[in-house]
Amino acid sequence: MRSRFSVRKFLPTPLPPSDIRGILEDAQAAPSNCNTQPWTVHVVSGAARDALSKELLKADEEKRFSPDFSFSYADFGEGTYLDRAHEHAATVYQSVGISRSDQASRYAHARENLEFFGAPHAAFLFMPAFGDGVRAAGDIGMYAQNFLLSLTARGLGGIPQTMLGQYADTVREFLDVPKGLKLLFGISFGAADLAAPVNGFHMGRAPLEQSVVLHDTPGVLDER
Repeated sequence: MRSRFSVRKFLPTPLPPSDIRGILEDAQAAPSNCNTQPWTVHVVSGAARDALSKELLKADEEKRFSPDFSFSYADFGEGTYLDRAHEHAATVYQSVGISRSDQASRYAHARENLEFFGAPHAAFLFMPAFGDGVRAAGDIGMYAQNFLLSLTARGLGGIPQTMLGQYADTVREFLDVPKGLKLLFGISFGAADLAAPVNGFHMGRAPLEQSVVLHDTPGVLDER
């Protein structure tokens, strides 16, 4: 868990089918509300991966955004969450030598999401529209964490990508997915290019004191 990180540059070599099946079987073991297992996962590789990437890039150029779920930095409000998001963005761009004022390079780097950062495979995680969607989305998150940890355990890597979910209609049409299934996000995966500077940093995590409140649970936050 502590060695996992989001890979932003992959080697192009496809994974063996046995590895992909093992990763999917590990992910399938995730818990879910009432054992509904509400995930439908589409994996693209090879020619399908390349063709879908072209469609996503075209949709981005034409500003055909079609997210099933909203995303905006403004939703983070002022303070802790927005500060963390800004720190993350600054760290990523600094790793590849892009300045804050270089908007063209920032945009070009963001579009690498739509090329799956060079990964040979990408998985798209769809969910049914149960109620307000929160419980199903939580289940998808646990599935995705299993998926990512299985990659790490095999010496591989992945990255969950909100940006892939911004073009849900494009993905649904290309993959022939029913409209009733909503795209939460995608995961690009494969072998990490460990020589790439963008893979040379790991984002830190907040200390427990910032996120955990203990009640009659003494000693947990004592200094070691």
